Amino acid sequence: MATVRKWAEFVKFSHTLFALPFALSAMVVAARETQGWPGWRVFLLIMAAMVCARTCAMAFNRIVDRRYDGLNPRTAGRHLPSGAVSLSGAITLTVLSAAGLVVASAGLNTVCFWLSPVALVAVCFYSLTKRFTDFTHVFLGIALALAPVGAWLAVRGVDVTWLEGLQMFLMAAAVVFWLVGFDLIYALQDYEFDRAHKLGSLVVRWGPRNALVAAFLAHMVMLLILAFFGFVCGFRLVYWLGLGLIAMLLFVEHLIARRRSLDWVNVAFFRMNALVSSLFFVITVAEVLFPFFRARRG
Repeated sequence: MATVRKWAEFVKFSHTLFALPFALSAMVVAARETQGWPGWRVFLLIMAAMVCARTCAMAFNRIVDRRYDGLNPRTAGRHLPSGAVSLSGAITLTVLSAAGLVVASAGLNTVCFWLSPVALVAVCFYSLTKRFTDFTHVFLGIALALAPVGAWLAVRGVDVTWLEGLQMFLMAAAVVFWLVGFDLIYALQDYEFDRAHKLGSLVVRWGPRNALVAAFLAHMVMLLILAFFGFVCGFRLVYWLGLGLIAMLLFVEHLIARRRSLDWVNVAFFRMNALVSSLFFVITVAEVLFPFFRARRG
């Protein structure tokens, strides 16, 4: 159990809560013709692909950033710099999880299988971007946005209508802006370190105050995109009430972030955004399933 806990902490398994609800929301909307459920086999393969992709990305990130992690007082205690996890073990985990994604994708359908290497490159490439661009947050957003796209294609394959393509794009775009907003908040912690070591970040480029403004604007764009998504999907009361709650959570997140202390930034980063993504999943599932239940009662 201690070994499992160590490896789960190494890849921050708890942070799977960020991307997973959006992927499952995409799965449910894509499977509307079957009352929002594509079947247990597809569901379990989507879960396996998600876990493998994120594990691969995080393990790769820890490997390529191990030197900087060792120099940064905030991250010096992480598993690779401290020696709690060996480099060979981290590489093995990266390779195995990459293989797991490919196998899970092959079990879903042909399009997912052929796109799985592209997804692996995208989710790992983010870890290198801080070395040559300040827009590293955007690359991370794109990597995370592959989760709902992959789940949608897992359900529908190539049989995606233009309307479904629009819905899928809107959900992915919302994830990008959501991620950019909260990753800017998270990057406040390393402002001095990144600036001293010439690592790319919009917080370094614009300064903490302007970065917080940019984070707020990114989340406002996210809300607008989610509103358009709800309109295009024909969602009703539950979705709009839930979207209002999401807006409130984001406002609270930005109030918390302005405190700028490490503890408060972590609250804004993890707890608030886990709530945002989980709430989005709940209201999306409710909107898809309620018409089905109403039809059955009728």
